[in-house]
Amino acid sequence: QVQVVESGGGLVQPGGSLNLSCVVSGSIDTISAMFWHRQAPGKSRELVARINDIRGPNYPDSTRGRFFITADKRKNAVFLQMNNLKPEDTAVYYCKMEGRFGSARSTPWGQGTQVTVSS
Repeated sequence: QVQVVESGGGLVQPGGSLNLSCVVSGSIDTISAMFWHRQAPGKSRELVARINDIRGPNYPDSTRGRFFITADKRKNAVFLQMNNLKPEDTAVYYCKMEGRFGSARSTPWGQGTQVTVSS
């Protein structure tokens, strides 16, 4: 069984910054890739950052240059530094990892952490 806990969200003004954290615990054999997604009200979940050992970090156009993903595999943790936040970044942010977690190939969705960008 695997547990996912995201934290670090909050209310921030446009142009501000937040640093999100995600820690995974439980049955972890290997981690091959880590991701951050978000879901805004009324919208589908979207990828905002990913990282793996081969390709390094990668971002969609909407977050490139503002968001930065880092990982600490020794601690089974992934982080998301978000700078120059915009109101359209308001969403619940979730992390996900791929690899081997007992019989599973990815972690379950956690509760997420709410990010609200508003003046």
